[in-house]
Amino acid sequence: MRSDAAPASKLLTHLGGFSVMMFLQYAIWGAWLPLFFRWLTEYRGFSPGEAGNVFAIAAVGALVAPLVAAQIADRWFDSEKLLGICHLAGAVLIWRLPSLSGQGSILIFSLLYSIIYAPTLSLTNSVAFHHLPDRDHDFAKVRVWGTVGWIAAGIGMGQWLLHHENRIDPGTSAAVAGALRDAALSDAFRLSAILGLVLGLFCFILPRTPPQPGRQKFAVVEASVEVWRSRRLLVLFAIAFPVSCVHQFYFVRTEGFLGSIGIESSFIARIFGVGGGPMTIGQIAEIVVLASMPLIATRFGRKALLAVGLAAYVLRFAVFAYLPHEAAVVPALALHGLCFGCFFFVAFMIVDEETSGDVRASAQSLFSLIIFGFGVIVGNFAAGWVGEWAQRPDASTDFRKLFALPMLVALASFVALLVFYPRKRNLPS
Repeated sequence: MRSDAAPASKLLTHLGGFSVMMFLQYAIWGAWLPLFFRWLTEYRGFSPGEAGNVFAIAAVGALVAPLVAAQIADRWFDSEKLLGICHLAGAVLIWRLPSLSGQGSILIFSLLYSIIYAPTLSLTNSVAFHHLPDRDHDFAKVRVWGTVGWIAAGIGMGQWLLHHENRIDPGTSAAVAGALRDAALSDAFRLSAILGLVLGLFCFILPRTPPQPGRQKFAVVEASVEVWRSRRLLVLFAIAFPVSCVHQFYFVRTEGFLGSIGIESSFIARIFGVGGGPMTIGQIAEIVVLASMPLIATRFGRKALLAVGLAAYVLRFAVFAYLPHEAAVVPALALHGLCFGCFFFVAFMIVDEETSGDVRASAQSLFSLIIFGFGVIVGNFAAGWVGEWAQRPDASTDFRKLFALPMLVALASFVALLVFYPRKRNLPS
């Protein structure tokens, strides 16, 4: 148990506050991210490659911003206040997104928003880790609410889009119908902005997470040294990069894939809505995995859990590529729970437990640099390029070709984990 952790008498209050923080953090993202590729290609005229470039340029901000924010949080400024400022600024930006149409303005937005939003992903983790006494038992209880937030936003927007779709008369012209759908889809960005405003204000009443003095003036340098000296962290960072790349194939291309197999016209659409709604099946499974994590994390080694997560990636993409039928795809969507819960969630825990207290925000940001920065940039460029390579002459997508590549990358990552990642855990003194 940590000496800087919250007193036991305040644990319930902190669990509740951090749960609300996580709920809003991921609802902000889940409201619009699964729909963004469709909005760009269908309503702003972007090609798959151009849309991939937008996602990639958004990740450029994630290369630098989390490190700067981590330095500020670890050395100069209260983390929860920095988190609030970022979300308030992000709410202003994303409210303006539906009014943009030109490629240049959308690219600039993506860069600015990523600079503001990317640091919040690691800051929420470091704020929670700072106050929770038992990492294995308490963090999962908090983080699961982030998944609930993503699901609530995703299903809510899916049902909203379905409602508006049902109101469009079959005799409506294609131009008018497209404008109506564009207007409904734009509500996803407005919902995200409202949630961002609420979280930005809420952050200012979270428990104080002050900066700490360290052995070096620049916390990122100190954190980098700790990562370099740990074989466990080096291997984890190296494997996380290709995994984060293929992770983008799932978020960017799954919605279009589901439409291609007719899942949006089935009973699934009546439950989860259209657009990215059916993808929330994966987030529901994620809740189950994270809710089980307090028990699982204490009974199984970190390496075994990481391996399960990578195996789930391989299986999911294999189903998408070679069994594109609703009966197989719906269970494959549920594999997202294992993909995220057993790989990325456990990886965040490993980063926290393998680094010293005065650089944990910076260590989390270094890991975020890999998965939300380099991984997202390369992954989105790759998703765009592979998407164009997999296009048939009639402009439809050959999803077997599209998903076979990330399946092979996930398989190689799985083998690398088994060969190079050390089994025993040695916690820092």
